[in-house]
Amino acid sequence: MNKTELKKSDPEVYATVEGEMQRQREGVELIASENYVSPAVLEALGSHMTNKYAEGFPGKRYYGGQEFTDAVETLAIERAKKIFRCNHANVQPLSGAPANIAVYFSWLEPGDAIMGMDLSHGGHLTHGSPVTYMSKLFNFVRYKMGDLETGAIDYDDMLKVAKQEKVKIILAGFSAYPRELDYAKIRAVADEVGAIAMADVAHVAGLIAAGELKNPFDYGFNVVTTTTHKTLRGPRGGMILSQGKVSNPLKAVEKTVENLPTLIDRSVFPGFQGGPHMNNIAAIAVALGEAMQPEYKVYAKQVILNAKTMAERLMSNGCKLVTNGTDNHMMVVDCVKSFGLNGKEVQHILDEVGISASKSTVPDDTLPPYSPSGLRLGTPAITTRGMKEPEIDKLTDFMLQAIREHADEAKMAQLKVSVREFCLSFPLPGV
Repeated sequence: MNKTELKKSDPEVYATVEGEMQRQREGVELIASENYVSPAVLEALGSHMTNKYAEGFPGKRYYGGQEFTDAVETLAIERAKKIFRCNHANVQPLSGAPANIAVYFSWLEPGDAIMGMDLSHGGHLTHGSPVTYMSKLFNFVRYKMGDLETGAIDYDDMLKVAKQEKVKIILAGFSAYPRELDYAKIRAVADEVGAIAMADVAHVAGLIAAGELKNPFDYGFNVVTTTTHKTLRGPRGGMILSQGKVSNPLKAVEKTVENLPTLIDRSVFPGFQGGPHMNNIAAIAVALGEAMQPEYKVYAKQVILNAKTMAERLMSNGCKLVTNGTDNHMMVVDCVKSFGLNGKEVQHILDEVGISASKSTVPDDTLPPYSPSGLRLGTPAITTRGMKEPEIDKLTDFMLQAIREHADEAKMAQLKVSVREFCLSFPLPGV
């Protein structure tokens, strides 16, 4: 995009923006939650929509001048409903964490219990980490994998704990779990204890949108939250999707499952947020439109194929992966067992040669979260750049070489040059 005005008016900020673009061009993003948006998404993000305040909802705003904000938000809502096969969508959450929090506030009272995946087994901070404010308001309880070799969840224990704790929400979702959840079993547990079934699909939303992974709504889930970046390849925003009766969000309704869409809308605004970021919502509409195209399905299929290829290459070179493989876009390497190093150390080594990854816990990790045993790798971004199986093998070999030869400065310097040359042959979208 044209950054002439930025260069003139603020060369210091311009330098950081250009530097980041160059870093992305010359390096590899293997962070499972990152991706590259299209030029059209970037254009929407930088549009005049950023100037407009739009508190409220389409047709029910507090300020005037909403003709085009209403049109673009309605477009995003209708596209989201069609893609995910639900009857209500709220596209105003600022990201995934606010989306989850808005759902909690819509349904729960302080002290109520939420069941989510154990963080070391792959859960997310908003699923009950003690460092979050939500953990001070609600009682978070955990479920785990019953079989660490396959990743199978212990659904019998899930039911037992859900009954004991009188759980009000059962949350299916993760940020570092390489397999697919059994939504039918989770829905059955929720039914038995009288809880609502909620899925946080932030990581796999794009793969669900393309039909490559299961859709929780097909199994009777009440609510699905997601970010709009990651595999969905949009701007950094959030959505709350739900099933139920849709009514005026500016009027209070009884707290029933049928009224969840309205309860959620009221929880987002005015309960939790003020005016939505309309430039972001315009960009979400663009990304959802892209996700409805045939080529997006090809992309999503390749994301999973690339992840499986990388996992197999790593394991064939003696690496220990959590659950011994992947069914989605990510994998978690146990770096202590694989290399005798912790995940933070391996992340730093890869950074030195231009490969970005993210450290991660492994199940029941004995190391602290800031220096955990694992490293999480993902393929959405490299797939966007056009990499396929042969490139995945080469990239994996680069990583293994860096880890094995990290003490040799000369070899690391040469490897950084090789990674740069490799990356420049796969341009960023629009660059």
